[in-house]
Amino acid sequence: MTTYIFVLLAIIIVLLVVMLLRNPKVDISPIREDNTRLREALATRLGALTQNANELRTISADIANFKDILMGNKQARGSFGERQLADLVADILPPDAYAFQCVMKTGVRPDCIIRLPYPPGDMIIDSKFPLESYNRMRSDNSDGIKKQFELDVRKHIDAIAEKYIITGETAESAMMFIASESIFEILHREFPALVDYAARRKVFIVSPATLWATLNTIRAVLSDIKIKRVAGKIKKELDALLTDLNRLSDRTENLQRHFAQTSGDIEQIQTSVSKIAPRAEKIRDMDFD
Repeated sequence: MTTYIFVLLAIIIVLLVVMLLRNPKVDISPIREDNTRLREALATRLGALTQNANELRTISADIANFKDILMGNKQARGSFGERQLADLVADILPPDAYAFQCVMKTGVRPDCIIRLPYPPGDMIIDSKFPLESYNRMRSDNSDGIKKQFELDVRKHIDAIAEKYIITGETAESAMMFIASESIFEILHREFPALVDYAARRKVFIVSPATLWATLNTIRAVLSDIKIKRVAGKIKKELDALLTDLNRLSDRTENLQRHFAQTSGDIEQIQTSVSKIAPRAEKIRDMDFD
C-alpha cells in the first residue's frame, strides 16, 4: 500500500512539472499549498500504518506465547489451567468454601478442594489433562493414536479416582477440569465411552462453562446449608425462650396466689380492727369513778 502511495505522488509531481513547462506564468502557490497538505496527510497516514504494524507484531507475539503455553511445555500449560480454575472458583464461591494446593491427610496435594460438610464431604478438582496425547491424535488421526489417547485419559481418570476419592474424608466423586471447551466437546462427541467410564469411576469431566454452572449450584447448596444452620440455631433459641416463658408463667401464678392469700389476710386484719375499735371506744367512755 505504501508503494502505491509513492507512485501516485510521483505521478502528481510529473503532471505538475508538465503543466508548468506548458504555461510558466501559471500561479503555482495553490498547488504548493495542496502539495504541502497532501504530504502532511501522507505522513500522518504512514505514521498510523506504522503504529498498526507494531500493534500487529505485538499481537502476533502474544498469540505465539499463548500457543507455547497451550502446546508447549507441560509446566506452563499446567499453570495456565490452574490459574483459570482458580479464577473461576474465586469468582463464584466464598473464600471459606475452597482451598488451593492444600495437603490432604494422605499426603497428596490436589489443585483445588471445595469445602463441603460431610456428607457429602470435600470435593476435589484436578486441572491436569494429557494434552500431549491429544495433540498427537489431532496431527495423526489413526486408530492406534486414538486408542493411545483414550488409554492415557483412562489412566488419568483412574489416578484421580484413586488419589482424590477417599471414603470418610472426601465426597464420593471428583472433577477433572479441562481448560478448553473444544477438547471437552471432542471428548463427548468422539469418545462417549470414555465419558461414561469417567462417570462410573465417579470422576466428572467439566469445562470452564460446565464448571461455572456446577460451582453456582454448589454455592446455592452452601447457602441452603447456612440457612438451615441458622434456622436450627433460631429454633434452639426459640425453644429456650418458650421454656423461660413457661417458667415465668408458673412463677407469675405462684406470685398471684401469694397476692391472693395476702389480700385475704389483710381483709381479716381489717375485720379484726373494725371489731377492736368500737370496744376501745366503749372502754374509753366508761366512768371508772
